[in-house]
Amino acid sequence: MTLVGTSARRADGEDKVRGAARYGMDYLEHGTLVAKVLRSTVPAARITELDCSTAASMPGVRAVATAADAPGLSGLVIVKDQSLFATDVIRYVGEPLAAVAADTAEQAEAALAAIDVSLEPLEPVLDLEQSLAEGSRLIHPDWESYETAMPGTRGGNLAWESRVERGDVDAAFDRAHLVVEDEFRTQRQHQSPIEPHVAVARYEQGRYVVHTPTQFPFNVRGRIAELLGIRISDVRVIVPPIGGGFGGKLDVMVEPFACILTRKTGRPVRILNSRSEELATCGPRENAIVRLRTAVAADGTLLAQDGEVIADNGANSSGETVLVANVAPLVLGGTYRIPNARYASKVVYTNTPPTAAFRGVNGPYCVYAQEQHLDRIARELGMDRRTLRMKNLIRAGESMVNGQQLDDAFLTQAMDKVDEIRPWQDAHTERKPFRGVAVVPLTWITNPLPAGASIKLEEDGTATVTCAGAEIGTGAVTTGVLQIVAEQLGLRLEDVRVSPTDTDTGGYDGGAQGSRTTYGMGNAALDAATKVRDQVLEVAATMLEAGSDDLEIVDGTVRVAGVPDQQVAVASVVATAMFDSGPIGASGKFATPPIPFDSGCMAGAAVTSFAAPLYQAHMAEVEVDPETGRVTVLRYVVAQDVGRAINPQMIEGQIQGGVLQGIGYALFENLRLGDNGEVIDDDLESYRLPTAADAPPIDAAILENPCSYGPLGAKGAAEPPIIPVAAVIGCAVSDAIGKTMNELPLTPFSVLQAITEDQDRAVRSDQRHL
Repeated sequence: MTLVGTSARRADGEDKVRGAARYGMDYLEHGTLVAKVLRSTVPAARITELDCSTAASMPGVRAVATAADAPGLSGLVIVKDQSLFATDVIRYVGEPLAAVAADTAEQAEAALAAIDVSLEPLEPVLDLEQSLAEGSRLIHPDWESYETAMPGTRGGNLAWESRVERGDVDAAFDRAHLVVEDEFRTQRQHQSPIEPHVAVARYEQGRYVVHTPTQFPFNVRGRIAELLGIRISDVRVIVPPIGGGFGGKLDVMVEPFACILTRKTGRPVRILNSRSEELATCGPRENAIVRLRTAVAADGTLLAQDGEVIADNGANSSGETVLVANVAPLVLGGTYRIPNARYASKVVYTNTPPTAAFRGVNGPYCVYAQEQHLDRIARELGMDRRTLRMKNLIRAGESMVNGQQLDDAFLTQAMDKVDEIRPWQDAHTERKPFRGVAVVPLTWITNPLPAGASIKLEEDGTATVTCAGAEIGTGAVTTGVLQIVAEQLGLRLEDVRVSPTDTDTGGYDGGAQGSRTTYGMGNAALDAATKVRDQVLEVAATMLEAGSDDLEIVDGTVRVAGVPDQQVAVASVVATAMFDSGPIGASGKFATPPIPFDSGCMAGAAVTSFAAPLYQAHMAEVEVDPETGRVTVLRYVVAQDVGRAINPQMIEGQIQGGVLQGIGYALFENLRLGDNGEVIDDDLESYRLPTAADAPPIDAAILENPCSYGPLGAKGAAEPPIIPVAAVIGCAVSDAIGKTMNELPLTPFSVLQAITEDQDRAVRSDQRHL
């Protein structure tokens, strides 16, 4: 039976549907204490006094922790500028000042209230342009002392800069028929998973054992070690079922507090964020400014582009914002043929809560800016918008801005598939007033981080996969990886199980991020399964007195191909091997092969190329209410290259979810900051998320365009669907009202303002002609 390519049921589905799954929030240990964190209420100040003596002596309080208990500096890979607690200076509203462990939550809260804090206020730096302005107060005056993982441009309030430049940009602008310049501004977006951050830690035999629903257990392990100043191997991370992540659970958040307090008390400690703490402190997608200037020939050929992206790092580099800075230039120069390009991606410190990873990292706002910009170019040229895109799409064998050759480029095929489902010409012909349509193509990356997995055959002939791949709800582990293993070993899907995620038992894995689990872990599991299969066939060949090349494994039996009566059960092979050659099992591993690119065109780039690139196209039709500005998405079409579809139903589910999440970014979601840099939206009543009522009909076409180094040809699938959504909806809205929309989200207020401004201009123009 062929399992790969079928919509197999999830191994964890029944427990989750029945409510039997025990998530991180459900995990408790006997004698667990409750931890709470005291956080700053001001964005910038010097700490002149932090007196915890009263709190420490209060009833039920078992320990109080401050900066003295966490001496290390950490940061996500590139810049080590984060301390667990504020030391001498506060840098954002919500920064931890102290943590308390007590018998009850009420006692812990009372202790926090008893901590005496004296501050000397500093002038906050809250705005991106203010932060970069000459003479602006430095948020990190000691920035030069911070450890960095690679050379890069930085200084003052510029946390990091990545640059990409190819060709002669200035000369191309000099010969251009048309030059168009735009600026776009986008908002913060919060991941808002159903389950908030939570951790239970205990200290035993000189090690910290942490139960936490993280997407990237090895990253959490390493970051705890850095912040506490201990060895990585002194931390063990165990991952229960996860109630959503979307990038928000890649990094360490609450875990180090539980670790410090369990060491001080000798008891297990549990810490659980409230929804308000989630929104205020847990690393949303960054707000950004994107400036584009493009040179165009009279026939619509893109000659050159000069771009600047300014992204808000917040107060430190604890999230991915610095790490993925160079993704912005690769996105801007990865879909269209732009022979001369110059991009600067700047990540800037502000006295605001740090930003972090969110599905698609900085792709959505870069694609939004690029596509709105292209629509404006088309309007100024009097050219059809789809025709402009088709003319400039990268074709197979052509290169991205980084010099990486895209031999399997599938952009035209994706655009053609969308046109087959909903013809562009028909959509235009059927248009009505205040209705708009748009189409957007995109090249995207599959996260290239490495993976390891082990497989052993049990005495009954079933298989157990041991890995540190986190199942965050995509089904990548509980369907995709298991399907690959089951097919390779000739077993039923229900005869393959995966062990709980644990950094002590599972090989290194780069985390559930960037659509990499099926790709990375699938490759590692396939490697291990191939080795196990070879062992089975070698033992069975002796038992069946046949050559191993003549054997096949089908439905849990090894048989001679073409002679079904000559067979032996896999369980019997395992039993024979046990006392002959030893237990059957193997470990597998995978690392993305080197991808050729032009290193000379980039500086400060941690992400230098697109591994297992995938291609897609999105189309949207919208209607705008001219009286209220409300946008309704009428229809949505997606054509997405996935390499090979391991489980089509799971992929379609990710497309549906990604589109809806993108609709939230486009139309509703805005994690607003107040005058002091504090998060205004402190619950899900004011921070509006999309619901099923906001979901349009979505036609999803899965395209197979195999990757030569993906497992059985598979690429990523789960992350890409969110990335073009704001762009295609925004372009459709602009088409409906005839005006470029330069800011997100496209709320009824902003859309109505755009309509009203145009109407007012028209009235004034008519009055001048009277």
